[in-house]
Amino acid sequence: MSANDLPLLLSVALLARPGQARERLRDALAQAGATLVLEEDPNTLDVQVLRDAAPGAVLIALEPAIEDALERLDPVLGSPSLTLIFDEAELAARREGWEAQRWARHLVAKLHGHHDVLPPGSEQDSLLQPEPGMPTTPAELHADAPLDFHVREAFDAAADVPADGLYQAPDALSEPMSLEEALAALQPPSPAAAPSVPPPVPPSAPPAIARVPLGDHSSWSLVDDSADTAAEPARASAGADAAPPPLSAFDIERLSLVELEAERPNDGAAAGAVLVLAGIGGPDALRRLLATLPSGLATPVLVHMRLDGGRYGNLVKQMARVSALPVLLAEADQPVQAGNAYILPDDIGLAERQRGLYFHGDAQGVQVATLPPAHSAVVLLSGADTAQVEDVLALAAAGAWVGAQVGEGCYDPAAANAAVAAGMDAGEPPQLAQSIVERWGVSE
Repeated sequence: MSANDLPLLLSVALLARPGQARERLRDALAQAGATLVLEEDPNTLDVQVLRDAAPGAVLIALEPAIEDALERLDPVLGSPSLTLIFDEAELAARREGWEAQRWARHLVAKLHGHHDVLPPGSEQDSLLQPEPGMPTTPAELHADAPLDFHVREAFDAAADVPADGLYQAPDALSEPMSLEEALAALQPPSPAAAPSVPPPVPPSAPPAIARVPLGDHSSWSLVDDSADTAAEPARASAGADAAPPPLSAFDIERLSLVELEAERPNDGAAAGAVLVLAGIGGPDALRRLLATLPSGLATPVLVHMRLDGGRYGNLVKQMARVSALPVLLAEADQPVQAGNAYILPDDIGLAERQRGLYFHGDAQGVQVATLPPAHSAVVLLSGADTAQVEDVLALAAAGAWVGAQVGEGCYDPAAANAAVAAGMDAGEPPQLAQSIVERWGVSE
């Protein structure tokens, strides 16, 4: 970020309804050194007033009561030159003490364009600065060091050191023989020359062998369950030289092929998906995750985050501003296609049909167990439901990849910590997004 952009970014408009959350956010902006150019309730704010204030950034306290107002202010908030910072009003209202100071440091980092979120006093005392010239050698470093003591100590101990001597092999050992000598010793002695004997001439025909009678074998029998035992008496009465009966013709009219599975329809339904579970503190983490995923991702991304009032259409619009993937609202009986991000309402679940995933109406919402483990993943962000952790770990045991959010921005880490304790991958939302890209890649 250039120096010319810094003053513009520090002019901030605060959009929040009157209350504790608005006061806490105002204090955080003051700690960040921002210039508050506008502080209004978005429900009563006029679009032109916000445009005339010309803020460099807008801090919004999200709650269901202002969703319609945000749609009305979208012509200004949707400007690409405007930096939007969202915070949940409920979370901001009860944030105090250490949590408030930590969020203020994150706000400072976002406004100033850096990643330093550590508290004061954690800076390094001194930084190493490169200096010209060659580094000091050990000989130069110890040039003036006193060595007389070490010399005298070595001279006194010299008489106790064993003297060197040539190694002499014991008399019982002999020098090893060479490879040629070893091979020659293994050769057997050559036998005396024997008179040459011409090879025997094979007879023109083998002599006839007389058949030896085997006696009475009428009492012999094979295994009882052999099907051929019943035919043996008839075969014996026909004579030993009787030809076997001809095989019956191969009846090909009675053959049938196994019915194959119906081919998958060409509607682009993906074999698996990445399911993102979030809750309190989730909008900011979800925004950072989607902002890192590239367009053309070779797997679909499904987002389930419970919202008061079910305003999932507004969540689609908010995430579409930062996501390179198309952000869509999931609808029943539609295929789940790779390269899209879907927001799942509470009454939409998943079903697998002909090796592809489809949305369908389900009062219980999405179920983790319906995901095909070999082609799917689950990401637990801040506020994910702890009741789903058991199903997530069971899916991971079957072969799915699971990632959990950690770090300063995870305000409700209960579910994520349980997954990390079970050995799942952990990281900030951008790191989890990078792991998804490395695992599935990008379609050309």
